Amino acid sequence: MRKAPRQQRSRATVDTIVEAAARVLARRGWADFTTNETASVGGVSVGSIYQYFPNKLALAEEIRKRHLDAVLAAISGSEQRDGAMTLEQCAAKLIDGVVAAHNVDQDLHRVLLDEVPLAARSTQDEFEAEYLRRYQGVIALASGKPDPKRDEIAGRVLSGAVEGVVHTAARHGELDSPALRAELIELVCAYLRGRSAS
Repeated sequence: MRKAPRQQRSRATVDTIVEAAARVLARRGWADFTTNETASVGGVSVGSIYQYFPNKLALAEEIRKRHLDAVLAAISGSEQRDGAMTLEQCAAKLIDGVVAAHNVDQDLHRVLLDEVPLAARSTQDEFEAEYLRRYQGVIALASGKPDPKRDEIAGRVLSGAVEGVVHTAARHGELDSPALRAELIELVCAYLRGRSAS
């Protein structure tokens, strides 16, 4: 962002701009995404947009950042398991969180994933590190004996598998499929059980 909003009113303006931009981006795609239409949809001036965002890529990057924050919030706690939770319930909590985060606006998610270029100062690396930490926590809980080096690789494998299925389902509008949910839970449980047995 060009300028961080400090007062309540300026934070509300930025929220309005970002929400309007997300609607335009989801509807138009990256190639036809403009700050003029964003201003019109948000009921703000183009000057207000440029006060906070130097270009449309910076605006899209803020949308992406908020989406990634929502993903982390949705899977928060999935790496914590109380004694009463079964492995299946723990896996279901993780899968439900990932699906919920991607199910908010599937068109927007598709555009962010397939069309918007990553900005030079993207928060992607920071997000991926925290995202993997959540998966590694699930893996360590399931095994009962943490192995940091092996758990790190396993976190990459498991998150890649889950994300691959979820992203494909999002592209095809199939995130609400109960059969897909059941298969993903089974995949996670089978992987975790297999690691525990080895």
